[in-house]
Amino acid sequence: MNYNTEPIRDAKSLGVPKMLLLGLQHMFAMFGATILVPILVNNYFEGEGLSIQVTLFCAGVGTLFFHLCSKLKVPAFLGSSFAFLGGFSAVANLDTGIFEGMTMGEKLPYACGGIVFAGLFYLVLALIIKLVGIRKVMRFLPPVVTGPMIICIGLSLAPSAVSNASANWLLALIALAVIIVFNIWGKGMFRIIPILLGVVISYIAALVLNACGITNPDGSAILNFTNVTAASVVGLPPFSLCKFDLTAILVMVPISLATMMEHIGDMSAISATVGENFIEDPGLHRTLIGDGLATSFSALAGGPANTTYGENTGVLELSKVYDPLVIRLAACYAVVLSFLPKFSEIISSLPSAIIGGVSFMLYGMISAIGVRNVVENKVDFTQSRNLIIAAVILVSGLGFSNGLTFTIGTTSITLTGLAIAAIAGILLNAVLPGKDEAAV
Repeated sequence: MNYNTEPIRDAKSLGVPKMLLLGLQHMFAMFGATILVPILVNNYFEGEGLSIQVTLFCAGVGTLFFHLCSKLKVPAFLGSSFAFLGGFSAVANLDTGIFEGMTMGEKLPYACGGIVFAGLFYLVLALIIKLVGIRKVMRFLPPVVTGPMIICIGLSLAPSAVSNASANWLLALIALAVIIVFNIWGKGMFRIIPILLGVVISYIAALVLNACGITNPDGSAILNFTNVTAASVVGLPPFSLCKFDLTAILVMVPISLATMMEHIGDMSAISATVGENFIEDPGLHRTLIGDGLATSFSALAGGPANTTYGENTGVLELSKVYDPLVIRLAACYAVVLSFLPKFSEIISSLPSAIIGGVSFMLYGMISAIGVRNVVENKVDFTQSRNLIIAAVILVSGLGFSNGLTFTIGTTSITLTGLAIAAIAGILLNAVLPGKDEAAV
C-alpha cells in the first residue's frame, strides 16, 4: 500500500483475516480509556462501583446500536464517557434524604438511573434538529467553530498521553517508534495496522524487561498478573438494574448538555477524517439518538454513560481504512471479552506507558484533523471575527482543564472545557458581525 493510495472504504476487499485484525486494532485503541472509567468510579464508591465486564459489554452493544441508528454509515466507536465522572462523585457523596445511611453499592444504581435520563435528553436535541432542519442548525457550526473544537479535542487529551507515557518512557517510545516506522515504511497490511503492531511489539518488550527483573522508574513492576491469575476464564457480566431518584437525575442530566456539544465536535472530526458529511447523512439527529439511547441502555444495565471515542478517530486517520464494519468488529470483540474475565484482565495488564505511547500518535492525529478542517475550508483568519472565535475556543477548551463548576439550588453542575469551548464558539459566531463559510 503506497502512501498516496486512496482510502479503503470496503474492508472486505482486504480479506477476512486482515479485516479481523483491523477490528482488533480499534479494540486496543478504545480499551484503555473505556476500562479506566469504571476503575475511577470504583474509587469514588469505595470498591462498590462499576464493573469492567459490564462496561465492555455496554460499550460493544452500544456501539452496534449506534451503528443501526446511523444507518451503518458512521465509523464511530462508543466507549465510556469521562464527562460523567463528576456526577458519579457527587452521587457517591450524597448523604441526605433517601441517601442517608446508604452504602456505596446502594447509591450506585441511582447514579446510573440519572444517566438513563441524561441519555434520553439527547432525544430532545435530536427532535429539535429534525424539526428545524440540519442546515439551520449547522449555520451555528461553521468550520471556524468546528475546526478549533476538533483541535481542542486532541490537545485536551494530550496531558493524559504524557501522564501515561511518563510511567515508563522506554516502553512509550518503543510503542511510538513502532507505529511511526510501520506507518511510514511498512508494506501492505503492516502499514494499515501500525497501532496494533505498536501495542503487540511494545508488550513483548515489556514481557522481556519484566522477565529480566527491570522495573518502572518508580520501582513498581512493569507487568502485574495478579488479577489475571484470580480471574475466571468464562463468566457472566454482573449486570444490575438502575434505580431512579430526582436528586440523582438532576445531578446527571445537565452534564448531557456538555456531552452533546462534544458529540457534535466528534461527528465533525469523523466527517473531516473520512471525507463524508455524516452530519447531513445519516444526519446529526440520528447520531444523537444512537449516542443517547446507547448511554441509556448502558446505565439501565449498571454501566457508565457512552460517548463517541476520539481514539478510534485517530486510528481511522492513521490506517486510512474507513469502513464502519471494522468498528463493528471491535464492538463484537468487546462483547466477547465481557464474558471472558481472564482474557479481559490480560488486556487490562497492558502497561499504561504503552497506552501513553500509542496516545501520542492518536491524540495528535485528532488535532491535525482539526487543522486540516480549517485549511481545507479556507477559513479566513485575516478577519478579526474568525481570529476571535478561534482564540476563545482554544483558550476555553484547553484552559478549563478541570471544567467549570457552579451550583443551581442544591445541585452542583460541571461543564467540561470542551463544552465551554463549544458554547463560547457557537455564541460568538452567532453574535459577531460577518459570517464564515458553510459548515462541513
